[in-house]
Amino acid sequence: MVKRTSFEGDSCPIARSLEAIGDWWSLLIIREALFGLRRFGEFQSKLGMAKNILAVRLRALVDHGILTTAPASDGSAYQEYVLTPKGRGIFPILVALRQWSEEFDDRPAEITTILVDRAKGRPVKKLELRAEDGRLLSQADTTLKPRPGRRPRSA
Repeated sequence: MVKRTSFEGDSCPIARSLEAIGDWWSLLIIREALFGLRRFGEFQSKLGMAKNILAVRLRALVDHGILTTAPASDGSAYQEYVLTPKGRGIFPILVALRQWSEEFDDRPAEITTILVDRAKGRPVKKLELRAEDGRLLSQADTTLKPRPGRRPRSA
């Protein structure tokens, strides 16, 4: 097995995020947790993952504070995996990935669901990036600059 590079100490927030959620199994586990799955067996059955891989991914998500463990809600001896606020904060990322796929997928007809507003039953509007004053921004309208109070890293 090839050792993976760690981005834990990287100064880029995207790289640091990928340290916690950067493999597809972790994102799929989080997706299912957002849909209400909580037990190891539920995740394993729904995702078809090998138990050893699932155990490693669940442990990593707990270690990164995305999931926490709790006694089973039915009083049984099992434990459940529950999303933390940090884990629920991944929802917009999953929506962005979904909307990107809906727009650019080579076979969009194979996508069998749409994301809708539960109260109105209407499709969710595409995510937009907006400036503080409300202007719609594209990539060309943005840039990176040093965070105030931080000295730039030397090369």
